[in-house]
Amino acid sequence: MTNKKTKKKAEAPNYLKWFWRVVIVGVLLAILPFFLASIGALGHMPTFEELENPENNLATEIISIDGKTLGKFFKENRTPVDFKELPENLVNALVATEDERFYEHSGIDFKSTARAIVKMGKGGGGSTITQQLSKLLFHGEGSKNLIERLIQKTKEYVIAVRLERQYTKREIIAMYFNKQGFLFNAIGIRSASRIYFGKEPHDLNIEESAVLVAMLKNPRQYNPKREISKEKSFRRRNLVLNQMAKNEFITTQEKDSLQLLPIKLDFSPEGHSEGYATYFREYLRDYMKKWIRNNPKQNGEKYNLYSDGLKIYVTLDSRMQQYAEESMQEHMANLQRIFFKEQKRNKTAPFYDLEKEDEDRLMKQAMKRSNRWRRMKLHGKSEKEILASFKEKTEMKVFSWKGDIDTIMTPIDSIRYYKHYLRSGLLSIEPQSGHVKAWVGGINYKHFQFDAVKQQKRQVGSTFKPFVYATAINQLKLSPCDSFPNLPYTISKLKYGAEEDWTPKNSGEEYGGMLTLKQALAKSVNVISARMIDMALPKNVVRFAHRLGIETDIPEVPAIALGSVDLSLYEMLGAYSTFANKGLRVDQMMVLRIEDKNGTILEQFVPETEEVMSEESAYVVLNLLEGVTRFGSGVRLRGKWGSYPDNIATGYPYEFTNPIAGKTGTTQNQSDGWFMGMVPNLATGVWVGGEDRATHFENITQGQGASMALPIWAIYYKKLYADTSLNVSLEEFEKPEEISIQINCNGEEDEDEELEDGEKPEKKKEKVVEEEPEF
Repeated sequence: MTNKKTKKKAEAPNYLKWFWRVVIVGVLLAILPFFLASIGALGHMPTFEELENPENNLATEIISIDGKTLGKFFKENRTPVDFKELPENLVNALVATEDERFYEHSGIDFKSTARAIVKMGKGGGGSTITQQLSKLLFHGEGSKNLIERLIQKTKEYVIAVRLERQYTKREIIAMYFNKQGFLFNAIGIRSASRIYFGKEPHDLNIEESAVLVAMLKNPRQYNPKREISKEKSFRRRNLVLNQMAKNEFITTQEKDSLQLLPIKLDFSPEGHSEGYATYFREYLRDYMKKWIRNNPKQNGEKYNLYSDGLKIYVTLDSRMQQYAEESMQEHMANLQRIFFKEQKRNKTAPFYDLEKEDEDRLMKQAMKRSNRWRRMKLHGKSEKEILASFKEKTEMKVFSWKGDIDTIMTPIDSIRYYKHYLRSGLLSIEPQSGHVKAWVGGINYKHFQFDAVKQQKRQVGSTFKPFVYATAINQLKLSPCDSFPNLPYTISKLKYGAEEDWTPKNSGEEYGGMLTLKQALAKSVNVISARMIDMALPKNVVRFAHRLGIETDIPEVPAIALGSVDLSLYEMLGAYSTFANKGLRVDQMMVLRIEDKNGTILEQFVPETEEVMSEESAYVVLNLLEGVTRFGSGVRLRGKWGSYPDNIATGYPYEFTNPIAGKTGTTQNQSDGWFMGMVPNLATGVWVGGEDRATHFENITQGQGASMALPIWAIYYKKLYADTSLNVSLEEFEKPEEISIQINCNGEEDEDEELEDGEKPEKKKEKVVEEEPEF
């Protein structure tokens, strides 16, 4: 008995020895990583400053005037959010799935670590959220080499503890979500929310939060967008919901009902060729590059557009931009259908009026502008080899209005195919502020990258005539009611140094009687425009056009009265806006302010202004332009006369009843169709045409501005008026208190007396009042 007691007494100290040995070894193991880090044995460790400011590539964000993100410039599509912007269900899903004891540990969960070691990782990883964050911040993917991986895990251990000392739990969660990648250019939770669900993080519901948290384990393997991983994504989402119920963040009943729901995505990719305002964003990229060159940081370094997290606040309204793009798509798809039908009868489709050698030259120019030509030239290929490659069939994806088509064709055939497509541009400006509200530079940025708003200049046709009339009214105080003979008018070659006398013709060569200026502009009568420029003098018209904001050189010749000059839509609409702003020109403005990533304002912008004409003269011009939409070439905005041939007036009837000042324009051979239209607080211009002037409709019924461009304007404004939050005006243009010029003419036409150019509905024969210029 005594021996047994003695033996038990001897065993007790042994247990204590082993206990203290384990404790001491545990403490040493816990201290060892910090010691190794302090002597540099683990290699480079982040400094205090690096922990305070971990390196991030932050996307530059473009923010509309109504607070929506229009797009980003990025190396990584990351826009950080604060913890307060994260919904509670998202945070709960993360903690329940990735780190149940997150709020209890100080960076290391020893229980999970021990379990991972014992089970060799088969029971789940042992890394806490903080450890995962340290990995994301400072070394990324783990090494496959065992020794290197052990060193990395040790670093994670040390950095995690330091991070917990440096940041609050909330800050760690926000940093973790901001650093994660979710595929499809979605870096960080804000990009992921917008790309996968089309909403901001704070609007995510429980099941959406669960989908995103499920992706954290492996964003490719559990991606709900990839066809191959949809089922895995669904199962992983339900596992996250299980964990939320297990940790009492949701009830069992909620879990059961949510697990039955399918995954519903609102996939909205954010590459530069996707989303809204793509053409504007490309313009803005160039604008910002120039701004960055001239505005260095305080330390002399240049801002990086793709990683410094700048915020660019712009004047565009996201709703108006969306309506503008939708309107263009609706009409252009329909117009293209009609154009394709016509081209089936055209042996030289899509060109008219070209000799074979001219056509060959045009196609070769297109080849030389292509990426294929530049790439092969860079690799030292001869011109003969390059030309031969354009005749070899290859797989490609081509544009169509019903969606991209996978096909096989030769590159030269693809060039001709794309030349069949009519192009378009739309610009909206608030005249009083100069704010650009919508900018649509083409029908599809991915396939047609040439910007038809600012980059392109095309012949403007009759849309130039209001500048001629405005010069005469401003200088000579002419009235819209003043009458002139509708007879051929000749300007001698001796008068302005021309090579020959100039006698323009009216469309259809119809003459006779007297016409008021209001009638003449409404019906786009060429001979009256010729008389006006002769009275006002070409040099005065050019000077006036420049004061309106047109920067392109304009020849001081009479033919400009009929729009023989090439100008951009940007210039034209800026000039028209001056009429709606009582004669005060306000420079177009796209950028309101630029901020750095911390919200510090780097620069604010205000537009320059200049009084160009009297308020009275501006109002008289508006009165003239209202006549165009009341009884001239823009009257289809108001009428309801059945339907137009082949439904070319997409969306007709429009039935506007409010005052609209506008002007259509059609150039030689119907190469360009224009419509400029204004209400008191919004001016919008639309251009439609082919890439080449030889690509056009055969006749004026389809090819006039009232058929090609006006329907886009009409559909767009119908959408604007349907959205009452935009407050687009339905009011009259404000009349000056004192007006000495007569504007109300005796016997002024009603809008149903004289309908517009082109084939009229209800089988009525009508005059073509849209001119074909004679230069």
